[in-house]
Amino acid sequence: MTLHDIYLLSPEISLTGLALIIVVLDVFIKNRVLIQSTIALGLLVPVILSVLLWNGVGISEELNSNNQAFGIFDTLVVDKFTLLFKFVFLGILSIVMLSSVSYAHRFEKTKIEYFSLLIFATVGMMLLASTRELITIYIALELTALPMAALIAISGNKLSSEAGIKFLILSAISSALLLYGMVWVYGLTGTTDVAEIFQSIENINQQNTTGSTSAFGNYGLLLGLILIVAGFGFKISSVPFHMWVPDVYQGAPTPITAFLSVASKAAGFAVILRVFYGSFSSEILSIEWSMIFAIMAVLSMAIGNFVAIAQKNMKRLLAYSTIAHAGYIMMGLTVVSSRMDNFTLDGPAGVVFYLIGYAATNLAAFVAVIAISNKTGSDSIEDFAGMGKRSPALAICLAIALVSLTGIPPTVGFMAKLNVFTSALNGGLWWLVLAGTISSVVSAYYYFRVIKVMYLSDPLENVRIKADPMTSIALAITVLAVVVFGFYPTPVIKAARVAVEFLMI
Repeated sequence: MTLHDIYLLSPEISLTGLALIIVVLDVFIKNRVLIQSTIALGLLVPVILSVLLWNGVGISEELNSNNQAFGIFDTLVVDKFTLLFKFVFLGILSIVMLSSVSYAHRFEKTKIEYFSLLIFATVGMMLLASTRELITIYIALELTALPMAALIAISGNKLSSEAGIKFLILSAISSALLLYGMVWVYGLTGTTDVAEIFQSIENINQQNTTGSTSAFGNYGLLLGLILIVAGFGFKISSVPFHMWVPDVYQGAPTPITAFLSVASKAAGFAVILRVFYGSFSSEILSIEWSMIFAIMAVLSMAIGNFVAIAQKNMKRLLAYSTIAHAGYIMMGLTVVSSRMDNFTLDGPAGVVFYLIGYAATNLAAFVAVIAISNKTGSDSIEDFAGMGKRSPALAICLAIALVSLTGIPPTVGFMAKLNVFTSALNGGLWWLVLAGTISSVVSAYYYFRVIKVMYLSDPLENVRIKADPMTSIALAITVLAVVVFGFYPTPVIKAARVAVEFLMI
């Protein structure tokens, strides 16, 4: 590894160092104020380093003609697509850290391990967004999954332990499917590099037109592609790979559920965009995998929204909600044409913008739930009764988040849905837009049911509920993002479009 490689990986290295430092401080000093200050200052370092890389500081000479820098034997790439997702992951980590300060007292003995594991999981996700090689993708996924399994089970109770085991087993199965699919792709193309896979497939297609045959034929490649979709389907919690989501979301600590719902989904879609638009964007394959994602989108929207209606636990309701939103995001993946023939950026740009908007919205909802459940000791929707009187600020913040999840203006959720719906409509997928519209109407029922309980039901107690300062800061940031990006989404949309331009290079 050269100094150049180290600099390209400096955000990830600095985060890893931060995780190790706080563990050492906890062993030898045990000063909570010092540790919290170290975490706050330490999170600024990868942000600053990412900003420097975004502006090309220190790598201007290493940038190729496409403004990309490669490191570690060209397995990792630093471009604006990679860096935008690093900013997203660091933002999510910061919000979850803030909302965890009071919640983490529930497991005082493993509090530092909790924060360090969160950081390690984020490092894995940042590597996942950076990689351009299949084996490195698999390694980054495992680096993400293992800390997440520990975090899910960290509470130590029966429900949490069961959720952690379920996640670990099903994650291993999905990784096995993914790895097997990668083997098929490698057997056909002879490479694991994302860009080289595309070129190899193009060469094979040209050979097939002249009567020659490939190692497995297109059906072999399609099988590998389907297995890769199955592996990634688990990571983004889409139907039919969603069976783990409700139990894991309910059993995990609420901040971890929030982190898993947005960060894991963002990482999954980041690598899907990189692989499918980088490797499988040939004319034949792009049509085939876009239809696979279209079917998965319809199923995810339908099952997620309809099953959510029957939920009485807030975390399970949001679990099925995240399944439905995976469907909305996949609508953007379906808008694809051949790289060689009018390659469009509308779909992937809509995906990236939706991920950012969904991250702000879902984090706002979960942070409000954390603040309420910390005081009530329950995640049952019934215990949210009268919250408009008991805690007007928390109630209005949660209501704004739920309105945004529904997709009602002037929130970022509306703008996100408008982007993916418009791109799908422009791509001729009117039936998919119709399914998305119907699903959104259905979702309004269970989102507004929660709002109805908060404002129209009598409170179970008359005790006032107030969030702690750190949770209040996290809630204010996320709700402000939901509203501001709803009124003025242009900067985020532009950043998303600039980022996805690197997918077709």
